[in-house]
Amino acid sequence: MAETHSGGCLCGSVRYRVDGPLRDVITCHCGECRRMHGGAAPYTACPADHLELVADDGLTWIASPASATSAERAFCRHCGSSLFWRMPGRDAVSIAAGTVDEPSGLASAEHIWWDARADWEVPDGLPTRAAGT
Repeated sequence: MAETHSGGCLCGSVRYRVDGPLRDVITCHCGECRRMHGGAAPYTACPADHLELVADDGLTWIASPASATSAERAFCRHCGSSLFWRMPGRDAVSIAAGTVDEPSGLASAEHIWWDARADWEVPDGLPTRAAGT
């Protein structure tokens, strides 16, 4: 049987399905992710064509406000759940790991933008990368 995953927002207006494996979780500590999520942002990912929106009544894509790139973020306009992040031209979409239904089978892999972390965040032993690497 092929690997599948599902997930969605808090209120259920947005539901998705992923046909195939998900990347292990990378937690981003950049200032933009911290402000969008209220803390570091854990994301998994999949090829864009493996993500199917099952219900998208509340899905809204916006340009990433502080991004120097053309990145986009998606959230539910009804409940505010942050769901996806993508870069135009890339074949992948990042999925907020907390929106994946359990059991997810996901594991934490590393932290990125570690040098931009909040002053209250402490190391947990996972590998870290500096901004932009």
